[in-house]
Amino acid sequence: PEVTKNLLKYRHNQLPQAIHNAQQQGLKGALYPMVTFTGVECHNEWEITFEEIHRNGAIAYAIYNYTNYTGDIDYLKNEGLEVLAEIARFWADRVHFSKRNNQYMIHGVTGPNEYENNINNNWYTNTIACWVLRYTRENYLKFKEESTAKISDDELAHWQEIAENMYFPVDEELGIFVQHDTFLDKDLKPVAELSASELPLNQHWSWDKILRSCFIKQADVLQGIYFFNDSFTKEEKQRNFDFYEPMTVHESSLSPSIHAILAAELGMEDKAVEMYQRTARLDLDNYNNDTEDGLHITSMTGSWLAIVQGFAQMKTDHEQLRFAPFLPKTWSAYSFHINYRDRLLFVAVSNEQVTLNLLSGEALPLEVYEKAYVLTDHLTIPLREGEANV
Repeated sequence: PEVTKNLLKYRHNQLPQAIHNAQQQGLKGALYPMVTFTGVECHNEWEITFEEIHRNGAIAYAIYNYTNYTGDIDYLKNEGLEVLAEIARFWADRVHFSKRNNQYMIHGVTGPNEYENNINNNWYTNTIACWVLRYTRENYLKFKEESTAKISDDELAHWQEIAENMYFPVDEELGIFVQHDTFLDKDLKPVAELSASELPLNQHWSWDKILRSCFIKQADVLQGIYFFNDSFTKEEKQRNFDFYEPMTVHESSLSPSIHAILAAELGMEDKAVEMYQRTARLDLDNYNNDTEDGLHITSMTGSWLAIVQGFAQMKTDHEQLRFAPFLPKTWSAYSFHINYRDRLLFVAVSNEQVTLNLLSGEALPLEVYEKAYVLTDHLTIPLREGEANV
């Protein structure tokens, strides 16, 4: 937790430079850089620097994640709200109001799928922008008497108006969230129709051909479903997974772990194991023909996440730790440690049982397979065969 908190303090220390980055684009608030040595943007590709603004949402989500896992609100009340306020100001200035649709929109962006540029209303970007506005407003109203951040009533009202009237592209017939306004007009086809000699695309296709294609570099809509998992039904998750994953080439080290987690949650064991193997062995097996450029730390982290949030189905979005573990049929066991709100837990899953040990800290209320327990020392619970709760 201290390492994470120091990283968040670093973000606060770099807030003046992030404000400078936004000003360079003629915008209010703060825009955190994609690449930097000093806090000022050092990336040299305009479509990333100016358009991949969803990164601002990830900075805010890290504050939420830290607070949710640790229960520590000191950072949130002070440095955190100062960062959140400036990110919210950026989003409030970056949106525009469409008189024709009577809704707010965000045009000219690059979403998590970097195989598309300069698109309008990327579902993920619009989703995380709205979430930031709501999360910042909610916590400022809760802590404003104690916080060093200052937000006016007019700003709070405007942020609420934007969040309540944001446009999100959806397709009612398909029952999916649409990646962006014109995605469904593309020539939609699965990756399975490509020859092995064409992969990875970024080493065999022209950039123009990639941008016009339907192929997705990494989780985009599915990244939003992963982040805000509890906001969607099982059916919504399944439809969007079934629609987007077949078109995803996973040519980012960030991609397989997210798909492994969602596939595990949806009970798609073979796909979950396939995606886990891809994230765990990305560099060992040189999946994307780029191991010579260096190892992918994000994929290493993704291996851990795929086990903990995927196969063990650990969730924290109800202010309480929840598990619904299952064991892939080709595995004999897995185990991990987790730091959660001043406790250290050891979790082991075998082909017969789930074992939880409290190694340090006070007794912890938690749920396993939707049943409430209090972990005081040691718990052993029978494994549910094929379990994958949503």
